Amino acid sequence: MSARPLALSSRIPPGLAHASLLWPSLGIILVFMVAPIAIMLTYSLLVPGAYGGVEWSFTTAAYEQILFERDFLDDSLTFTPDYLIIVARSLMQATVATLLCLVISVPTAYYIATRSNRVKNIWLFLITIPYWVNLLIRTIALLFVLRDDGPINSALIDVGFIGQPLALSYNGFAISLGLIYSFLPFMVLPLYSAFERFDFRLLEAAYDLYASRRVAFFRIVLPVMRPGLIAGSLLVFIPSVGSYLAPDILGGGKTLMIGNLIGTQFQAARNWPFGAALSMILLTITLIVLLWLARRAAQQQQQN
Repeated sequence: MSARPLALSSRIPPGLAHASLLWPSLGIILVFMVAPIAIMLTYSLLVPGAYGGVEWSFTTAAYEQILFERDFLDDSLTFTPDYLIIVARSLMQATVATLLCLVISVPTAYYIATRSNRVKNIWLFLITIPYWVNLLIRTIALLFVLRDDGPINSALIDVGFIGQPLALSYNGFAISLGLIYSFLPFMVLPLYSAFERFDFRLLEAAYDLYASRRVAFFRIVLPVMRPGLIAGSLLVFIPSVGSYLAPDILGGGKTLMIGNLIGTQFQAARNWPFGAALSMILLTITLIVLLWLARRAAQQQQQN
């Protein structure tokens, strides 16, 4: 009885047997990733409904709206940079947040990686413990710290440094600070992992061979840190571009970013095709960044 199933299983090609193990993962990817993107792409090519939703008439008007404004009298198109400014602002805020997270994370990760195991665990616990709390609560708590009657302004006024509260909230500074506060651990942890694998005896050998600190960093430390730098930068930059809470709460809705603009189109404006088109633009930006980094990594591997 047991020989028959064994004989049948032996007839299955090995490649097909291994490929069948991927079917559950491929099914999850198709249902939860490919299908939503396909729906969003389809909605971006439709006409908005009068009270939300879409009408099944295909058009590229949603993408035209990103660059042009259509006159309702003569149906002419006029270039308007308003939405491009919002996209550029989102990219700038994400870039600034990524760079500042990098500046803060490199010495932090280096310090943690060079401590004893007990101290390492304490520092890693302190870095990750804020993520036990919901991001919305943490963002509102940061707003309480930055507002005019918050502890920072109150302390500065009490000691006589300032006479009037500083404008720390509801502006671009608050948004940048919120992005850094939200995503800083995503930069620290990959860099810490890279530093922990680094053999610091290589630096000692480089200095013994009269290498300068600059040469030692770029020729020895940077190649080891590069995977952590790339991973951390992606983990900070991508969610920062599409951030919703920081601009909405810390910016007070005064400084629009692309995430808020998309939310407004689906909620208040009820222009689903335009919101879907903006979502596809955001996805395209993310894919361009990922492909560029993947190409750079492949070129560097070939050079090495």
